[in-house]
Amino acid sequence: MTTQSTDSGNTPMTDEQTEEAASQLVDRFSLWSGAAGLIPVPLIDVVAVGGVQLQMLRRLSEIYGVPFTDNRGKSVIASLAGAIIPASTSTTTAMTFGSLIKGVPGIGSAIGALTMPVYSAGVTYVIGRVFMKHFNSGGSLLDFNPPDYREFIKAQQAKFKRKSAPSAGASGSAAGTTGA
Repeated sequence: MTTQSTDSGNTPMTDEQTEEAASQLVDRFSLWSGAAGLIPVPLIDVVAVGGVQLQMLRRLSEIYGVPFTDNRGKSVIASLAGAIIPASTSTTTAMTFGSLIKGVPGIGSAIGALTMPVYSAGVTYVIGRVFMKHFNSGGSLLDFNPPDYREFIKAQQAKFKRKSAPSAGASGSAAGTTGA
C-alpha cells in the first residue's frame, strides 16, 4: 500500500502510521458504541450504535483515502452485519434482547445496561477491523464482499473477547460469551 495523506494534506502517513491511526480510531469508536448501548430507550440504542458505526466507517475511509458515501456506507455495514449474524447468532440475539429488555421497568434497565454496551462495542470493533483489513488490501466500498472475511471475523471476535475480558471485572463472564 502506498502512503496516505493526513487530514492536513501536507505530510503523507507511512503504512505503520496509517495502521496505528486506524487502530486507535476503531478502539475509540468501539468505546463510543458501548456508550451508545447505554441509552435507556429500547431500539434507539441500536440506531445510535448504527450511527457510530457509520461515522467510524466514514473516518476509516478518510484515513485510507477511500471514497465514501452515506448510502454505500449503510449498505456495506448492513451486509457485514449479515455476515456477522451467522457467525454469531448469540450476539445478535443478545443485542436485540439487551435493547428490548430496557422497556421492562426496573430490572429491564439494569439487564440492558449490562449487556448492550459489551455487545455494541464488540460488533463495532469487528466491523472496524474488517474494514481496516479490506481498505489496507486496496479494497473500496464498491468491492466489499463480507463472505470473504468470515474467518477474519471469527478471529477478530475472539480477539475482542480476550481484549475485553480482563477489563470487564465482575462482568467478565458476560464479556467472555459475547461472540462479538
